[in-house]
Amino acid sequence: MTSTVPAVGTRTAEGAALQAVLLDMDGTLVDTEGFWWDAEVEVFAGLGHTLDDSWRHVVVGGPMTRSAGFLIEATGADITLPELTDLLNDGFEDRISRALPLMPGAERLLAELAAHRVPTALVSASHRRIIDRILDSLGSQHFHLTIAGDEVERTKPHPAPYLLAAAGLGADPARCAVIEDTATGVAAAEAAGCRVVAVPSVAPIAPADGRTVVSSLEEVDLPFLRKLITGMH
Repeated sequence: MTSTVPAVGTRTAEGAALQAVLLDMDGTLVDTEGFWWDAEVEVFAGLGHTLDDSWRHVVVGGPMTRSAGFLIEATGADITLPELTDLLNDGFEDRISRALPLMPGAERLLAELAAHRVPTALVSASHRRIIDRILDSLGSQHFHLTIAGDEVERTKPHPAPYLLAAAGLGADPARCAVIEDTATGVAAAEAAGCRVVAVPSVAPIAPADGRTVVSSLEEVDLPFLRKLITGMH
């Protein structure tokens, strides 16, 4: 676990019910889910294999070990998991060095949370080297805490990353709003006991008890997130 800036313990009285906002990165704040798939296609093409487009829904949102492991098994490629992980991270970094598009509404939402001093954490299955590169553009000042997939013993869909983020911010998971774009991330957040806003990126996510599904971050603001918590009983 790595904190980019000290956690802020103060909470405004008006937002006492909502204790923290925990946000996924790829596909939620930055439009990069396609970058991962493009990197995977490119790397496997170099190994002499063509990826089936239907596999994209299998690998999206998952930890690198699961996604890369699945692709090795599915293609029979002669490469080890550590070797493939390095190649995929290199390919992804190359893409974000050329362009890093934010999701619609992301910049406005982060600015609003910062203006109201709402404790926030970035919780990603991506590795630290990738998170730090993206934070250069996204703005590390927007997050009191950042957690990477290679810094936790068990990553999404296990609840550990979100439980760790809530604990690091001194927040009750039930008083945390999580914003996610994949079923894997949603499963992790719900298992941690958080309220979830799903903004599907690649694959659809169905509404469920304790889960709100929206089409864009442009539908999400601080009053919206506060209502998720105050209206949960």
